[in-house]
Amino acid sequence: MSASRPAAHHIELSAEEDRTLYELSLADGIARRIKLRVITLRLNASGWTTLQIAQHLHQCEHTVRQTLQRWSKGGLGGLWEAAGRGGKTKWQNTDIEAVET
Repeated sequence: MSASRPAAHHIELSAEEDRTLYELSLADGIARRIKLRVITLRLNASGWTTLQIAQHLHQCEHTVRQTLQRWSKGGLGGLWEAAGRGGKTKWQNTDIEAVET
């Protein structure tokens, strides 16, 4: 009995999209997570399967599929985290000033 696998997800990139993603993958100041998403997209567009990408980048297949879905839903903007994600600032400016003095 074999486990069912999700349907293959393949994206197509225009030449301009591929060039933009390539430039992002090399740019300074871009978070590692974003660069991995960019590489994932370019590999998928080149014909790599979800499993091959996951193994190559040492990620879970779910992470690869999630990246492909982010691209499908949000395009380039989908590569970045939505506003409001992560920990919230707990310190106020007065707190920081008090510590500095």
